[in-house]
Amino acid sequence: MKALITGASSGIGKDIAIKLSNMGYDVILASRKKEELKKVASLCSGKAEIYQIDLSSIDECIKMHNKYKDIDILVNNAGFGMFGDFTDDNLEKELNMISVNVTALHVLTKLYLKQMVKKDSGRILNVSSIAAFLPGPLMSTYYSTKSYVLKLTTSIYEELRRKKSKVKVSALCPGPVNTNFNKEANVNFSLKGLSSSYVAEYAINKMFKNKLIIIPGFINKLGVIGCKLLPLKVLARIAYNVQKKKEN
Repeated sequence: MKALITGASSGIGKDIAIKLSNMGYDVILASRKKEELKKVASLCSGKAEIYQIDLSSIDECIKMHNKYKDIDILVNNAGFGMFGDFTDDNLEKELNMISVNVTALHVLTKLYLKQMVKKDSGRILNVSSIAAFLPGPLMSTYYSTKSYVLKLTTSIYEELRRKKSKVKVSALCPGPVNTNFNKEANVNFSLKGLSSSYVAEYAINKMFKNKLIIIPGFINKLGVIGCKLLPLKVLARIAYNVQKKKEN
């Protein structure tokens, strides 16, 4: 059994890789950070192969798929955020974020799903966020990318269900997690984050139970329910005030 995990050099991706390895999976660790991947590989109990990749490149995504075609689990975890007013944000960095958070995930999901459907087995775990349920002023591009991930995954789920396919897809939607994300996005979360180890274990457990939308943490679950009850404009105002408190 094989699992490919993107963004496996740290955080949730790292812990998912280690836990799947402990479950007996051969893991393929994908990230642009080669030295960090080596450290993660050394923590895996089974076979762990590292693959250095720039996920913002479609060609590199296709190349990785061509090398590792036969896998049982795909975890699309790679992604990053950025804080700031939309008119002030750096366009190049925003487009790179869309390439990593959306395009790479879309390409890999498409390529691996087609093969999984043919053999009628396999799982895909796409890492979204509770941000997918909210407007995201001051992190507008990031929130939008995570909304895309959630909508894509739920849409694919229904297509697979109607085909009576045995292939399963899930969307992991964590809230604040204690990872390098905060540093990369230049934000400070006001709420205490969950550990990446807990989120990884929870995600794997729910994935194998065929849960479509996986939301770790009771407070986060309540927050998502609240998002469904409040008007969109009110949510946008609340989100702005919450985001503003994150500013470094």
